[in-house]
Amino acid sequence: MNKTILITGASSGIGKALALQWAQPNYTLLLAARNKQNLEDVKRECENKGAVVHLFQADLASMEQVDLLATQIKQLCPHLDILVNNAGISQRSQAEETAEKVDRSIMELNFFSPVRLTKNLWPLLTKSTHANIVNISSVTGTFGFPQRSAYAASKHAMEGFFESWMLENKAPNIHFTIVAPGRILTNISYNALKSDGTKHELLDEGQAKGIKAEVCAAKIVSAVAKNKRKVYIVQQELILLFLYRYFPSAFVLLVKKLGLK
Repeated sequence: MNKTILITGASSGIGKALALQWAQPNYTLLLAARNKQNLEDVKRECENKGAVVHLFQADLASMEQVDLLATQIKQLCPHLDILVNNAGISQRSQAEETAEKVDRSIMELNFFSPVRLTKNLWPLLTKSTHANIVNISSVTGTFGFPQRSAYAASKHAMEGFFESWMLENKAPNIHFTIVAPGRILTNISYNALKSDGTKHELLDEGQAKGIKAEVCAAKIVSAVAKNKRKVYIVQQELILLFLYRYFPSAFVLLVKKLGLK
């Protein structure tokens, strides 16, 4: 089976792990990210597994570069089978201390970028016999968490937008999947933004004990193959999800305690 797959944020973490999961003969991988050297490394690994790989260096926080990426893909591909909106950035700062420009930059990359890219590539998705739109959200797309105000807002927005799109979608060949990971062992905490927009540059204790990116990617590939509408990939966060739904007061007490660590 031939498949053409676009993965944003493909130079590391979940994006890289997904590229390696899908890398196989007759698959064409379109990999986009800012870090060109890391992209080249991922390309070599995927090509060694038999995939055809095209790289796109792009900062998807820029809407101009989102548009350019979409144009390049339209020129290259007659259709698109899987779109993975994975590029994103996290946060490590108190809401009242965070500069508005930081809030906006997080929203640009985590929300407006996938919305704009998906709209631009919709015509290619409609030409696929079976297309999947995969949005990498977070458990913070379900509930808030200390020092994640803009990040949680961006993921809430992403989930609400694409769930609404899924409900109004009349194209029977296009399927939507929202992926909500908990702590995954990636560089996300290193690159998270502090209140002034500088990088956190630390590996959080919880992140260090997180699910391996390769395990997370395997679960995502399985969920996409089954056209699942939403999948949580969590460990201890399952307790928080349960408390949030059934015992909200206990949820608040526990999350406030966790936020102090």
